[in-house]
Amino acid sequence: MNVLFVHNNFPAQFRRLAEFLARQSDTHVAAIGATTSQSIEGVRLLKYALTDVDTSVSHPFARRFDLECHRAEQVMYALSTLASSGFYPDVIIAHPGWGETIPVRSIFPLARLIVYCEFFYGGKERDVGFDPEFPGIGADGNVALQLKNAATLLALSECDAGLAPTAWQRSTFPTAFQGKIDVLHEGIDTAAVKPSPEASFRLPLGRLLTAKNEVVTFSARNLEPLRGYHIFMRALPRIMAERPNAEIVIIGGYGTSYGAPPPPGTTWKSIFLDEVAARIDMSRVHFCGHLPYQDYLHALQISSAHIYLTYPFTLSWSLLEAMGAGCLVIGSDTAPLRDVINEHNGILVPFFEIEKLTDCIVDVLAHPDRFYHMRSAARQTIVQKYDLAQKCLPALSEIVQRGNLPRLFDKAG
Repeated sequence: MNVLFVHNNFPAQFRRLAEFLARQSDTHVAAIGATTSQSIEGVRLLKYALTDVDTSVSHPFARRFDLECHRAEQVMYALSTLASSGFYPDVIIAHPGWGETIPVRSIFPLARLIVYCEFFYGGKERDVGFDPEFPGIGADGNVALQLKNAATLLALSECDAGLAPTAWQRSTFPTAFQGKIDVLHEGIDTAAVKPSPEASFRLPLGRLLTAKNEVVTFSARNLEPLRGYHIFMRALPRIMAERPNAEIVIIGGYGTSYGAPPPPGTTWKSIFLDEVAARIDMSRVHFCGHLPYQDYLHALQISSAHIYLTYPFTLSWSLLEAMGAGCLVIGSDTAPLRDVINEHNGILVPFFEIEKLTDCIVDVLAHPDRFYHMRSAARQTIVQKYDLAQKCLPALSEIVQRGNLPRLFDKAG
């Protein structure tokens, strides 16, 4: 069997599946990605580059799609290279969000196409317009938002099947296409992501923390409003006043992954830190930036309370990893988290209610024994539903091998 992955930042979500398939003696694996893509042993990787693409002459509504067409052109050349070398995929697994799937059917019309259905943009009950603190996008913005779905819609019309990591993320897609989409997460390696009473975490200035310390953790790819960074920072003054021994460990970069960028010359990190800096003990607030993966896991393993907040948007791997590590998760009561967290395995609080969030964190820190059962239940949830080796990887492999999608979840749920 020949399998082809297409993702501009390969391997991304496909890492574990690609590694697994590359180890199979009867399977040949190739991948196409942009210059930032990383090689995997046993996977033939073709990289493409976008250089000097000027979309300024295009209509503003069409600029994203124009760029996606340039990307599609480069992918088409890579697909043609594979074909000329004699590689014809039986299955193509691709992310549709950047236009990379547009040329797939033209070059390989007989391959089964499975697309990764991560998120469908919309102006209602999703990230845009959720937070009243930030201005709306107006009529032009809403049109541009809908047009961000153009390449995804083309992929959905042509694909044989889709995969969404959570039920809510599938629900963001048009009803007409949801019958094509099954829910199956990429999986969490629970053999590596697990509780460790002996874990320790070294702070940027060298001091060592362990589970004996009182540690509040917050993690996001980048510290920005979409992931609730501003809400968390505004809770710190009272948390730190009422818990004088609490150490605050904040993990994440200072750029922008999602949503609007901050004003020029600033970062969201600095804007919301400056808002509260005079009212907190900065010696107990530790900005760690991006961490090596093992250091990040150690931070989760010593956490007394892990805070995860998000607009209605894609669910971060970090939430599932925190639960797998046995964290006591305090999360926002927003749609993505309701797929995973219930009253037994974590705590949900309304996104904008800072006082309730603060009360909850202080209570958890003051009475950790009351919440031990939630830590255990959080770990069990991940093992039972999201375990890489026992659940997700076998199901993904079966989908690739058989070329069909078993109905893993009831369509109503």
